Amino acid sequence: MEIPELEKSKAVITVEIIEYLPNSVVIKTILKKSTGNISVMSFDSGEGLTEKTTPFDSFAQIIDGTAEIVIDGISHVLNTGQSIVIPAHSPNLVKPNGRFKMILTVIKSGYE
Repeated sequence: MEIPELEKSKAVITVEIIEYLPNSVVIKTILKKSTGNISVMSFDSGEGLTEKTTPFDSFAQIIDGTAEIVIDGISHVLNTGQSIVIPAHSPNLVKPNGRFKMILTVIKSGYE
């Protein structure tokens, strides 16, 4: 299935392109390429992502609310406007901490 990207050459307010849905994590692709992708995500209260490890660096930016991101067992609480690099091959998870939105950028080069 083709994942639709955000319309190119059109200005948007990123925090407004995705809504909160009850009891859900919503993901919208902004850009998807073979070398990486950018997604915007919304998390309702009590929703998170289970622990995973990827072979690529990721950059998480909180654009609304507060999120707890655990990397290699170390908790990082990020508020609106804060960001963190999740290193390749590091176990990480996103724990529920109220509603929040984030942009996740994954860079798929350099680890082949």
